[in-house]
Amino acid sequence: MKKIFLLITAVVLFSCEDKPQKAFVPDSSGNINHLTVVMKKKAWQGALGETVRIEIATIYEGLPLDEPRFTLRYLEPEAFTGFGRHGRNIMWFRKAEQNQFQLVQNQFARPQILAIIQGEDEEIMGEYIKENASLLIRSFQENERLEKIRRIKKSITKDEDLTEKFGIKLKYPTAYKTVKDTFNFIWIEKPIQKGSMNLIAYRLPQAAFASPSLERLIGIRDSIGKTYIPGRLPKTHMITEKAYLPYFYKTTLAGRKAYLTKGMWEVKRDFMAGPFVNYIVEDTINKGWVVVEGFAFAPSVSKRDYMFELNSILSTLSLEEKAEN
Repeated sequence: MKKIFLLITAVVLFSCEDKPQKAFVPDSSGNINHLTVVMKKKAWQGALGETVRIEIATIYEGLPLDEPRFTLRYLEPEAFTGFGRHGRNIMWFRKAEQNQFQLVQNQFARPQILAIIQGEDEEIMGEYIKENASLLIRSFQENERLEKIRRIKKSITKDEDLTEKFGIKLKYPTAYKTVKDTFNFIWIEKPIQKGSMNLIAYRLPQAAFASPSLERLIGIRDSIGKTYIPGRLPKTHMITEKAYLPYFYKTTLAGRKAYLTKGMWEVKRDFMAGPFVNYIVEDTINKGWVVVEGFAFAPSVSKRDYMFELNSILSTLSLEEKAEN
């Protein structure tokens, strides 16, 4: 194996405030979760292209069927000019005597993350991808999350239901409407073709999740589903699908300790199912937990972008500091 010298250009990504630009760059373009890959056609059809597909277009967690994290769009180097450079996420492979890996922000458009991978041969460039796959995925994902939130803010809701009941805030579009507001539970829904996208929120006392575990989380979800989320048929309700083991992580949200769960829901005694993402967030001020969840019902279509939207909305969670009476 040839020795590889790694050069990473550090960039400060994802600042909350835009910084002045020295030169004008156009707005970037492209669908959410799309990634442009620029390399020679022979390389794209060979080992280097396969490395990109394996390392970068990994599986999006928590979906009923495997879907890639990113949709890859191949572009020949000769076409990488003008509008072809305006993609929001780009990986640019170049053969060169100097081996180099760089991440550059807003090079040809704004916002944009450009990864420049160059080397003496395809083997070296492939090693760069393997060594930096996690960094690339995190950078592109965060770029897409911020872009999704930017688009949401164009038509953001003014509803205060979550704030008035739970002292929390989420940024979501006006297309989402509250369909159930009852004791300790809010359900917000957005109709889509053949289904719906949903947000729910509720609070738990501290003791209810004193020993955090996946088993306890499932018990809480199933209890909430039985009480508040009925199915289409009588005596049916939402439960956590037993045949699909959810992902369960310790994480942070809104600057607080949280537990993230991604899995599948189903309606007991009915043929309804779909993916969900759930956060249980510690609220030390009020000595309890805030639960926010997104779930989608979209039969017979891909669900990655639906769940990405719900994930992006949940990532905007903020909690009021004032304690409840």
